Amino acid sequence: MTWKKKNQDEIRTQIFNALNENVNYLKESVIGLPASYLDEKVFNQEKFNLQEAPYLTTLLTNPNHIGCHTLGSSESFFAGTQKIEKELIEICSEDILKGKAGEFDGYVASGGTEANIQAVWIYRNFFHYEKGASFDQIAVLCSSDSHYSMDKGANVLNISIYKVPVNKETRAIEKDTLTAVIRKAKSDGISYFIVVSNMMTTMFGSVDDVDLYVEILEAEQCEFKLHIDGAFGGFYYPFSKEGQNSVNFSNPHVSSVTLDAHKMAQAPYGTGIFLIRKGLIHFATTKEASYVEGEDCTLIGSRSGANAVAIWMILSTHGPHGWMEKILVLQKRAELTCQRLKELNIEFYRHPNSNIITMKSKYISIEIAQKFGLIPDNHHNPNWYKIVIMEHVTMEKLNPFLEAMSR
Repeated sequence: MTWKKKNQDEIRTQIFNALNENVNYLKESVIGLPASYLDEKVFNQEKFNLQEAPYLTTLLTNPNHIGCHTLGSSESFFAGTQKIEKELIEICSEDILKGKAGEFDGYVASGGTEANIQAVWIYRNFFHYEKGASFDQIAVLCSSDSHYSMDKGANVLNISIYKVPVNKETRAIEKDTLTAVIRKAKSDGISYFIVVSNMMTTMFGSVDDVDLYVEILEAEQCEFKLHIDGAFGGFYYPFSKEGQNSVNFSNPHVSSVTLDAHKMAQAPYGTGIFLIRKGLIHFATTKEASYVEGEDCTLIGSRSGANAVAIWMILSTHGPHGWMEKILVLQKRAELTCQRLKELNIEFYRHPNSNIITMKSKYISIEIAQKFGLIPDNHHNPNWYKIVIMEHVTMEKLNPFLEAMSR
């Protein structure tokens, strides 16, 4: 196991050692890089007590993590903090998502949207170059509850998208409906499917049945690649789900996963994570990036090494057991809230392994929605409002809402 709990001295030492392996713009005669530390007229390093602030120091020294560092050669000027990112990718792909050691590539993306588009981009190119498919033979397949990044990715990459309606009460994809959508796509000339299955949807926290996707696609003799959108659930569901879990890399059909550390992991925005089995990410390599050591196979290109350091610090501070305890506390709060809603006869949906509670809008007045910052499924004509049990959403904050709902 790569993931271990570390004390603050160990974290600080490892990060500063990494920074010492990076380029030092002040002490070294490096004049070819189009980069530098942050502008000292604005971000004067002498103003900060940097000896006690490894993340802030990383931010100020401004390492560029362009490219994907699990592939081998990368920009050697930032080798130290690249090692931190590589360790982070191992923690996420192996310790959290149960993959085998050394079998995954990945990088810290700008967020879940980019990571999802990265997956669609890779698989579109895989089918195009390896199978000889034209773009009009390739489509994204996902549920109607999926994130809008699926629509954005299909639009940007000029391929079709097919959405499977879900059961309005259970939010589940059903066999007959999925079969009908796949057959419709096939009749439209689609032969290759990029499946995006949800590990906790944005609005409902629902989890798609990946085994059902596989069962029907294989029965229909379809070629497919399977991506998991765990942008919300990636740092939650693996710890709340008891027993066997096929929504991870232990499932041989799962080729890639998106996670967002700037949601449940409370990292700074701009800390999405893209993970993929080895042998696939090169389908997104931009050979024209010849001036970049190791070239570039990411959608974003240049990106801040401080983002990777931030996620690594958070996970190292908690450790796996501390993270499990954190999720169990949030689960308990969600369960208590649901119990109160049932007592009030308010209809809601909650996946049992989720911290999202989504209530039917007929029970929610505009005043309550605005006062408590409830998020609708549609700002123009809401059918649902959701609560998300985050770290700061304590029972002291939930109780006033529940009292208002009881009046």
